[in-house]
Amino acid sequence: MPLAFVIALAASLGIHAAALFGTDVEIFGGADEPAPLLVDLQPPPAAPPPATPPASEPKPPAKPRPKPPRPAPLTTARPSPTVEAVAPVAASQPAEIAPNLPSTVANKAPAPAKPLLPAKGRMRFVIYYGTQGFEIGRAEHRWEFAEDGRYRLAGMTETTGLVALFKPLIFENESSGRLVAGGLQPETYRTRKNGKDANENADFDWSTAEVRLSRSGASQPVSRGAQDILSLNYQLAYLRRPEGGTTVGVVTGKKYDRFALDSLGEEEIDIPAGHFRTLHLRAMGDTVTEIWIALDRHRLPVKIRYTDKKGDIFEQVATEIGSP
Repeated sequence: MPLAFVIALAASLGIHAAALFGTDVEIFGGADEPAPLLVDLQPPPAAPPPATPPASEPKPPAKPRPKPPRPAPLTTARPSPTVEAVAPVAASQPAEIAPNLPSTVANKAPAPAKPLLPAKGRMRFVIYYGTQGFEIGRAEHRWEFAEDGRYRLAGMTETTGLVALFKPLIFENESSGRLVAGGLQPETYRTRKNGKDANENADFDWSTAEVRLSRSGASQPVSRGAQDILSLNYQLAYLRRPEGGTTVGVVTGKKYDRFALDSLGEEEIDIPAGHFRTLHLRAMGDTVTEIWIALDRHRLPVKIRYTDKKGDIFEQVATEIGSP
């Protein structure tokens, strides 16, 4: 192999070695997140007064009756709320919350759920570059689900072989949070490069449906069910109908976006980890990410292919699925 090619490839890996887990590049391409929908609660319009039937003879005026007492409002926070008092509360709610739900109910922590995966497990991968299948790295995932409903995912990607001689890189990321009825609900996402904080971290606040990114220090709204770039791989097991496609919210180390995830149908593939019946999913934009999930193995991501803007292909396939 020409030395110049190896050096050029090593330089490219400075950007792409961990691309499959969203370190320096965004594995999904697409438009920015649309502005959140603001829900303005308004009281129902007052009923029109009943029409007075024409009278044949004039009647003496009736004595005015005292007005009945005004019914107490449903909430005790403020008596007789006005439209102006209700609207700001509605505007702070995420778009997915039904407008007739009180904010205290919408923000209530969901109950924990049972994991679809074993309580502990591990996947190992090999990473190839280009159509010739030149091996450039390896990766490993570990997961753990606790009895109290919390989860922890740990990922590691590193360059290997000749590439590691010219561009040694170890990228680690970790996702932790809770397992709820809808799947994984991340709370923190952390990253490291060669043992140092990569400053591509995220903290989720589901009481306000926001995420804070460490690089910019800014917070922004996220949709219900949004994932970080690591938890996304294992959230696929909780999609209701992945064969029909879906839209996912993804937080990388740099930003948050929503992307369309299309289904390309079932495929049977042979990889080092074995023979699998899979569902082929794809997210397209400036770049293309494809994921093959094993339908008979808890929808685990057994193959991932990333195509960058220049057309370079990086493919990651599972070599082992087992216990830690």
